[in-house]
Amino acid sequence: MLTRREVLAGGAAAMLVVPHAVKAAPEAVILTAGVIPHTLPGNVGPSDLWLYNQTVALVLRIRRHEKFTAVFRNQLTEHSAIHWHGVRVPHAMDGVPYITQPPVQPGDSFTYEFTPPDPGTFFFHPHCNTVEALGRGLAGVLIVEDPREQGLFDIEHVLVLKDWRSRHDGSFEDFLTDAGAARSGTFGNLRTVNGQALPVLQVPPGARVRLRIVNIDPTRIPMLSLRGAERPLVIATDGNACEPFALNGWRLGPAMRADVAFIAPEKAGAEIVLEDVFSTRPRSLVKLVTAGQGMRSTKAVLRLPAAELPLPDLKAATKLDVQLLAGSADPKLESWAKEMGVSLDEICLTQKVFWSINRQVWPGMAHDKLPPPLFELKSGRSYVAELFNGTPHQHPMHMHGHTFRVLSSSERDLPPHWADTVLVRPKERIRIAFVAGEPGDWMFHCHIIEHQETGMMGYLRVA
Repeated sequence: MLTRREVLAGGAAAMLVVPHAVKAAPEAVILTAGVIPHTLPGNVGPSDLWLYNQTVALVLRIRRHEKFTAVFRNQLTEHSAIHWHGVRVPHAMDGVPYITQPPVQPGDSFTYEFTPPDPGTFFFHPHCNTVEALGRGLAGVLIVEDPREQGLFDIEHVLVLKDWRSRHDGSFEDFLTDAGAARSGTFGNLRTVNGQALPVLQVPPGARVRLRIVNIDPTRIPMLSLRGAERPLVIATDGNACEPFALNGWRLGPAMRADVAFIAPEKAGAEIVLEDVFSTRPRSLVKLVTAGQGMRSTKAVLRLPAAELPLPDLKAATKLDVQLLAGSADPKLESWAKEMGVSLDEICLTQKVFWSINRQVWPGMAHDKLPPPLFELKSGRSYVAELFNGTPHQHPMHMHGHTFRVLSSSERDLPPHWADTVLVRPKERIRIAFVAGEPGDWMFHCHIIEHQETGMMGYLRVA
């Protein structure tokens, strides 16, 4: 097995289309992970990006209830796999090395096959050395289309939010730092949407607009606002339809998605600006400008058909307590790795540990030497989990293979909604409910990737 390293690639930089939508045909889609030199906005030299199909913010569009086949080809110099984030895939297709499949070695391939049960906005990425892979851009968007939604909107844009830790010459800063991993993460210095700095997009005047906003950044948590739009509404959370609610600075943690709908101004040349209003001075992310033939929509209802997901039985549900805490290294880990003849690097773990779940630290062991599961669940049974954040930092907690119902928060008026990733603020208690799905070991972790890779990860065993 190869260890992590700086990947250098020769050749001229390719001109990249961002984002590039690929309509999935009934035959297999080829997804090739490789190193592509590309000059990021404002830089004078190319950066060695890791990309699928040589494309920043690749977008795949497939259809609900239709079989999807993707052949993953690994042209990196380290092993990889593809995790289909938020999609309720069969366990063997979840893309976690050592847990659901063998890692795909350099030069090898792996075929993923599944039939998506739910429509929505999802994304895909590797699940080992994730902090570097995402830092170099290895992620794509998966949109599952539903015929029920046809004609509800006049136009849509996919907006992929990501920071880059790049220097002016194109080289990268460290993707994981002790100072960042032990706190709120290590932030990038170049903020982009679809790989561009403050792109300008067009929408027809008066159009019903749908924005599919995807946060693939490993660290940043923007508070979203749409300046210039009247009553922008969140109509889907993590791809799942919800009762529409006002955008109002919705916090979009790493790996979270929000579909936002609004009616564009009828005047040509009007600007709608997506902003991050977390700090005192809002940061503009993308501009939408009205242009072209005007539209007068007679159907101004901005909502999606209701999500069709397994409904948990709250009265019969089993209660689970989940505590997000600081952690310390397991003294048995180093001796175990030495006994097995592997390095901590090879088992996807850094040398330091800062975080834990229920005081259990993820040791990153191979699939035949797993730590105990956080919980043992029964397939088809309902569960209500209370997530308590006992740390001074936010944690976007992601559950593989399941979509859960966010019920309530102890600290804020949180609208009930479906999600696969929920942001838990410091000292907050959030209640979620779900029905245990297909048998298998399903990962549960923080999606601030430096937290994940320094301890805040475990798994749920469904039998």
